[in-house]
Amino acid sequence: MKVSTGVRDMILAIFFFSLMNLCVKYVSHIPAVEVVFFRSIVSLTISGVILLKQRVNLLGNNRKVLAIRGVTGTIALVAYFITLQKIPLAGAVTIHYLAPIFTSLLGVYIVKERVSSGQYLFFLLSFIGILVIQGVDTRITLGYALIGILGAIFTGLAYNMIRKLKTSEHPLVIIFYFPLVSIPITGLATIYDWVMPESWDWLFLLLVGILTQFGQFYLTKSYQSEELSKVSVISYIGIIFALAYGFLFFNEHYKFTAYLGMGLVLIGVVLNLWYKSRVRI
Repeated sequence: MKVSTGVRDMILAIFFFSLMNLCVKYVSHIPAVEVVFFRSIVSLTISGVILLKQRVNLLGNNRKVLAIRGVTGTIALVAYFITLQKIPLAGAVTIHYLAPIFTSLLGVYIVKERVSSGQYLFFLLSFIGILVIQGVDTRITLGYALIGILGAIFTGLAYNMIRKLKTSEHPLVIIFYFPLVSIPITGLATIYDWVMPESWDWLFLLLVGILTQFGQFYLTKSYQSEELSKVSVISYIGIIFALAYGFLFFNEHYKFTAYLGMGLVLIGVVLNLWYKSRVRI
């Protein structure tokens, strides 16, 4: 069976993002905000060089919305990295998959998109899944579950800012603004909680930035060449990578009910995407 370019690019994107998650997990002794700081330095360097070569205005046009996207993205990434480091890998990734739900809910107010009554049922199904996971897995405390949900909320905010910018900014400018804003924020935060990386830490921190750039590159290519509803569903194979890495590298195991909770989250999100692709809202 021939795989389309868009599907192939999405699989590559999820693979690179899954490796990034693994690297973040390996440096769990380094504060999440510091990991985001190093990741942002790499991203700023790569994005800046490409934009300069293409002679694109680095500061963009709609700087207010770009700055908001940078702030919301920074908060989202710090929260996500905290959960990656502190709770089982698959649990952190599953909670992060709530982001599309918050993107839709916040989009009602930010970009004036409509949400049907049927979608709210799918949203509820995903939230029930999170409650099941948190209730049966003692490694996922209520505090870390809430941090993960907070990260998903701010990811939704960041995605809505990107939607507002889609006709006014070069895609690389939007990517560039994230590290431009996050470096001073996370840089100041690391002053109060700095851990000096040692030996292999430097390699993992460098890889976090590089793998993110590869992931974003193939993600963008996928969305440009394929229907959104088709490739968005494929992105959820990330949970398979998370389960495999957690088992192989961190000896993470789950109860059957935890798998059931993960399934409910994914089913709710996928049904929402399917519904949006079939029904004009």
